[in-house]
Amino acid sequence: MVPGTAVVLALVPLFFPPRPSTPIQEGSQPVAPEDLDAAWADGLAEVCGYRWKGARDGAVRTGEIVAILATEPFSAVQHVRVDRPTEDVGEVITALRLELLRSFRTGVTDVRATSSTYLRADDLSPLKFTFSSSDWNGQTYEEIDVNLKALALDVRSYLQDESVRKTIARKPDGLVGDQLFVWMRGLRGAPIEPGASKSVPLLTDAFERRARHSEALWGIAVITRDAESAPHEVPAGTFPAIAYRIKTSDGRVGEVWIEEPSPHRVLAWKWTRLEELLDSAELTGTQRWKVREMLDDGQAVQRVALGLGD
Repeated sequence: MVPGTAVVLALVPLFFPPRPSTPIQEGSQPVAPEDLDAAWADGLAEVCGYRWKGARDGAVRTGEIVAILATEPFSAVQHVRVDRPTEDVGEVITALRLELLRSFRTGVTDVRATSSTYLRADDLSPLKFTFSSSDWNGQTYEEIDVNLKALALDVRSYLQDESVRKTIARKPDGLVGDQLFVWMRGLRGAPIEPGASKSVPLLTDAFERRARHSEALWGIAVITRDAESAPHEVPAGTFPAIAYRIKTSDGRVGEVWIEEPSPHRVLAWKWTRLEELLDSAELTGTQRWKVREMLDDGQAVQRVALGLGD
C-alpha cells in the first residue's frame, strides 16, 4: 500500500463496562469531564484520518499518520498492558494510550514512525512513552519510563553516539511529547481559559528530535488560547474550533486547532521553525469502530471512510 495523504486519531475504551454504541455525530453536545468515562465506555475506537506534511531529509514530504488513543488495563508496577488482569501481581490501573503512526515516502523508500503515549486515565498524568522509526538508514527505538521523580530514557539508534541510557528529572506539570495533544483536548477539563496564556515545561516529541538528531531535554512552551472560538476548515469539513498558539524555547512555533464540542477532536496542527515547515496535519474524516474491525479484510473501504487515499 502506497502512503496516502492523511493521519488517524483513535480513542479505544477497552477497560470499562460496555454500553450501547453511539457513533460520533458532528456538532454533538460537549461531555462534562466527570462523564468522560461513561462517554467512552462503549468498546469502540474513535478513528480519525489526517493529511500529513512535514520536512524530512531536506525536502517537504507528504503522507499519513494513524493515531490511536485508547483506554486499557495497565500494570502500575511493570508499566505494560495487562492482558490477564486476574493473574497480574500488583495494582492494575486504567491507562489512556495515544498512538501516532506516521508513514511517508522519501524518494523510493518509505519512512514509518510510531509514537506511543501512556497516561493515567483518571488524571492524565504520564506513565510511559515509546517511539520507533524505520527508514532507509535503519531502525531506532526509544522508551521513556516515568516514575515519581524521574524519566528513565533508553535510546537504541543505528547512528554512532546516539544510543544512550540516562535519567531526566521530572518537572511538575511538565508535558512529554504527544501528551500535549491529549492535554489540549481537555478530556478532563479545559487546560487554559479563553484568552489566557500558560507557560509549561515541555520535552520535545521523539519524532521531532529524531528528525533533528537532538537530545531529549526539557524546554519551555508558552501556550496561548484564542479569546474566542471560530470555524476552522479542514478536508473533513468546517467545525467550531479552539485555537492554541505555541512558542517553544527551542525556536518552534506551533498552532493546534481543537474541536470545541465533545469529543474535542484534534482538527489540525502545524509546527514551524523560521520558514521551515516541520510537521502538520489536517483532519480528513472520523469513524467509530470496534478494534477488531480495523484488523479485518476490507480496509480499503475503511480508509475511504476516513479520507485516506492510496
